[in-house]
Amino acid sequence: MSARLQGHGALAAAALLLAGCASVAPDGGFGAVATATRERIGFEPRIARDEAGARALQENVRAILARPLDMDGAVQVALLNNPGLQVGYWRVGIAQADLVQASRLQNPAFGFTRMRGGGGLDIERSLTFNLIGALTTRLEARRFEQVKLEVGAEIERHAFETRRAWVDAVAASQALDYARRVDTAAQASAELAGRMARAGNMSQLELARQQVFQAETAAALARAGKASVAARETLTRLLGLWGRDTQYTLPAHLPELPAAPADLADVERIALGQRLDVRAARADAASTASNLGLTRATRFINALELGAAGKRETGEPSERGYELSIELPLFDWGGARTAQAEAIYMQALNRVAQAAVTARSEARESYLDYRTAYDVAAHYRDTIIPLRKRISHEVLLRYNGMLASSLDLLADSRDQASAVSAYIDALKEFWSAQARLDAALGARAPARAMPGPASASGSASGPTPAQHKEHAE
Repeated sequence: MSARLQGHGALAAAALLLAGCASVAPDGGFGAVATATRERIGFEPRIARDEAGARALQENVRAILARPLDMDGAVQVALLNNPGLQVGYWRVGIAQADLVQASRLQNPAFGFTRMRGGGGLDIERSLTFNLIGALTTRLEARRFEQVKLEVGAEIERHAFETRRAWVDAVAASQALDYARRVDTAAQASAELAGRMARAGNMSQLELARQQVFQAETAAALARAGKASVAARETLTRLLGLWGRDTQYTLPAHLPELPAAPADLADVERIALGQRLDVRAARADAASTASNLGLTRATRFINALELGAAGKRETGEPSERGYELSIELPLFDWGGARTAQAEAIYMQALNRVAQAAVTARSEARESYLDYRTAYDVAAHYRDTIIPLRKRISHEVLLRYNGMLASSLDLLADSRDQASAVSAYIDALKEFWSAQARLDAALGARAPARAMPGPASASGSASGPTPAQHKEHAE
C-alpha cells in the first residue's frame, strides 16, 4: 500500500484480520455429522478423502463381509462403502467451504489515477471494500447447519432402507431354501403316488391332485429363486458392492421374534423430536427468515463500498480521506425482492407444517403396522405352527396304526408347507415393519430379538412328505 494511505491502514488491517478468522476445517465439517450419526444409529460413517483412505475403508468392509452379514453389519458396510452416500458426505464439505468463503471480505478494489497537464501532475489512489457481502455470513452458517441435517437424514434413511433390504434378502433366501425342501418332498410324494396308482391303491383323481401339487411346488421354487436374486441384488446396491465382494454370506434364517414388542406411548412426539427431515425443514425456515430480514434491511441499499483515498498534486500538500459508494434506489426500490423473500419464507413455513403432519401420520401408521405384524407372527409361532405339528404327529400315529391312509399323509404335508411358508412371510413382515417404524420415528425402537426356538422352516415343519414316503414303504 502507498505511504499516502498509511493513515488508513487500520481499516485494511481490520479487514484482513476478519478475513483470516475462518478457515476450511480438515474434515470439511463432516466430523460433526459422523458423530451425530454414531450417537443416533450406533455406527459412524467415514469419508474416503484419498486413495489410502479408500483402501482402508475397503479393508474394513471386507473384514465385515468375511463373516455372515447380519443386519447391523449390513448397515456398517453401507455407511462405509456406498458411493451415493459418499456424494452426500462431500456436500457437507462444499457447504463448509461456502461458509468460509462468505465469512471473508471480498478482495479490495485498488484505484489509481494519474493525470498530467499544464506542467502539473495529479495522482489519486483509493482502496475500497464491499461491506454488504459480509452480511451473508450468517445466512451461510445457517445453510451449513441445514446441509448437515439433510445429509444426516440421508444417512439414516439409507440405513433404514438397508435394514429393510437385509430382511427381504434373508427372508427370500430362507423361503427359497424351504421351497427347495418342499419341492424335493413333493417329487418324492408324486413318485409314491405313481407307485400306488400302478398298484391299484390310488385313484387317478388323487394321483392327478398329487401331480399338480408337485407341479405347483416346482413353479413356486422358480418364483422363490427369482425373488431371492432380486432381493439380494437390492441389498447389494445399497451396500455399494461389486465384483468378488458380492459373494457375501447371509444368515440362514431371520432372527426370531423379540420377547415382547416395543410399547411406545407417544410415537408422534418421538417422531417430531427425532426425525432429521423435520429438523431440516425447521432449519430451512430459520434460514429463510434470516434471508428475509437481510432483504428487508437492504431493500434500499444493496451495495455499500467503503475505503481509503489519497490525492497528490504538484506543488500542493498531500490529501488523505475516505471514499463511500452507495447504490441509490432511483429505479428499483426493492419491493419485488422483498415480496419474493416473503413468499419463499411462507413456503418454508408450510414445508415445516407438512413435514410435521407427515411425520405424525407415518409414526402412527408404522407403529400400528409394527404391533399388528408382531401379533400375527406371534400367532403363527405360538398357535398355528404348534397345532400343525400336533396334527402331523397325530396323522402319523394313525397311519402307523393303520387308521389313516397315505393320502392323509400327503394332504397333511401340503398343509404343513403352507403353514410354514406363511410363518416365514409373517416373520419377514414383522422385521420389515420394525425397519419402517425406525424410519418413521427417526430412531430405533427398543425391542430387539431374543433367543427363541429354532426357525419354523426347521423344527416347526414336522415330518416332510419324504419322511411320509419312508413310512408308507
